[in-house]
Amino acid sequence: MQSEVKSLNEECGIFGVWGTPDAARLTYIGLFALQHRGQEGAGITVNHDGELRTKRGFGLLTDVFDSPNAVANLDGDAAIGHVRYSTAGSNLLENIQPLPFNFSDTQFALAHNGNLTNAISIRKQLEDRGAIYHSSSDTENLMHLIRLSQAPDLDGQVKEALNIIKGGFAYLIITKDRLYAALDPNGFRPLVVGQLPNGAYVVCSETCALDAVGAKFKFDVQPGQLIKIDDTGITIDQYTDDTQLSICSMEFIYFARPDSDIYGVNVHSARKRMGAMLAKEQPADADIVTGVPNSSLSAAMGYAEAAGLPYEMGLVKNQYSARTFIEPTQELREQGVNMKLSAVKGVVKGKRVVLVDDSIVRGTTSRRIVKLLKDAGAASVHLRIASPPLRYPCFYGIDIQHASELIAANHSIEEMRQIFDADSLGFLSVDSLIKAVNLKTNAPNKGLCVAYFDGKYPTPLYDYQKEYDRDQAQLHAAKMR
Repeated sequence: MQSEVKSLNEECGIFGVWGTPDAARLTYIGLFALQHRGQEGAGITVNHDGELRTKRGFGLLTDVFDSPNAVANLDGDAAIGHVRYSTAGSNLLENIQPLPFNFSDTQFALAHNGNLTNAISIRKQLEDRGAIYHSSSDTENLMHLIRLSQAPDLDGQVKEALNIIKGGFAYLIITKDRLYAALDPNGFRPLVVGQLPNGAYVVCSETCALDAVGAKFKFDVQPGQLIKIDDTGITIDQYTDDTQLSICSMEFIYFARPDSDIYGVNVHSARKRMGAMLAKEQPADADIVTGVPNSSLSAAMGYAEAAGLPYEMGLVKNQYSARTFIEPTQELREQGVNMKLSAVKGVVKGKRVVLVDDSIVRGTTSRRIVKLLKDAGAASVHLRIASPPLRYPCFYGIDIQHASELIAANHSIEEMRQIFDADSLGFLSVDSLIKAVNLKTNAPNKGLCVAYFDGKYPTPLYDYQKEYDRDQAQLHAAKMR
């Protein structure tokens, strides 16, 4: 699991399998491996002899499927599943995925990871044409567009719909006779395909879920691809040729599990390189290095190795606490930090400590962790962040959509240092982040989206543009005062 003390969250994890009698059980196992990607809701849809059955609910996977029979009763040889953290749509049962659709002639179920940037416009247009929505989730748009398409077959209808929606999306669609997987033209969200020993295919958000179910990695789904899996095998197609890889850099910094590989790059290794480059760019006069559990530990190891300092366990995480972002108020989130983390006094007392964290969002957690270490007797705390300052919102599937929420957008590095009461504060540069990940591509920024750091979005913002412009104007006015 990652750090449970962040206030930055990715929308979802998705898992699908076709062609094995234990589809529901494997989907449960795969979703369990992806639980870090969403903890507000979970669901599984199975295909049982051409009939789709869905079970979904609030909470963790183990809350929704809280008995052995809960999974066993979902009998079928194909399934898709979803773990959810909401970025678009309210936290209502109707929004928990997979979203089931029952028509007079067929059934569908959809699972979506990401966020559509033209969802509001599409919904208004479709509702004006008489469409009736059952949820407030942007995911539902795709199904309306598929059903309204005049293309002669389902493959064509799905392609036409995918060319209308914009933003970040990795979709799984299951029907009575096939499973589709689709990735947006920029590949903002990760999606991989694997194969089980019995020949069944698996599609999921991260390779760690392939490992969990014993599937062999086959390939990363590429931007703009539409994958179809049915009883005849797998078909790889392009629904658009207008593609450019821009995978979310936060996948490497924070979201993905360290044992996952994304486009051939191991996440743990990339984070170690971030830490090593951070040590060269932002050295500190210190005795030990410690990381914020758990997603910062790889970067802390890299920093310690490059700096020639001992890596120590200066902070311990309570493994049985829930994630702070689930708490309904900021006050409860803040109190949750002290419940989740403890400083190891015997390690940090009297020491000059380099504290490595992966990112700073609102800043509340950073202030409290620095205080934890100083209260435990640390002589000084040098805060080092293994990513650039987060100054711009994300519109592709992360729940930060206003610059007012980002402390780095509102304060200088020196002001942040004072707010955190750190003895020094340093961030990784954008160039070093790109070099540390080192994707093998000629795409801009080596295939990474770094818009959160430099404000250069790889696509138009569509429905969000006016709001973004207004927020930036207000931010600029506030700085001029």
